[in-house]
Amino acid sequence: MVAFVVAYRAGRPVGCGGLRLLEPGTAEIKRMYAAPETRGSGVATDVIRALEAWARARGVTELRLETGDRLLAAQRFYEREGYERIPLFGPYVGSELSRCYRRQLH
Repeated sequence: MVAFVVAYRAGRPVGCGGLRLLEPGTAEIKRMYAAPETRGSGVATDVIRALEAWARARGVTELRLETGDRLLAAQRFYEREGYERIPLFGPYVGSELSRCYRRQLH
């Protein structure tokens, strides 16, 4: 299972994000991005909510993600959106540059 969404404004792509299935019931958010001029405008929230809805509709109950240790704005965004910090998982185990998060979907 793979999904990719793109947010547009005035016909121009301004944000995106993807999902990939890790195991039954669990997927990973990949490639979250919002164009710098749109940050703080709700584009990233729209993208993550669309990914969550797509996952829920397909029986996913947990989303995980990885972000960089220096991406403090991204970390704040995920925490504000209900994601909690978790130990590193999968290919990120042992990385000093990664921070991992998860959210239980209801």
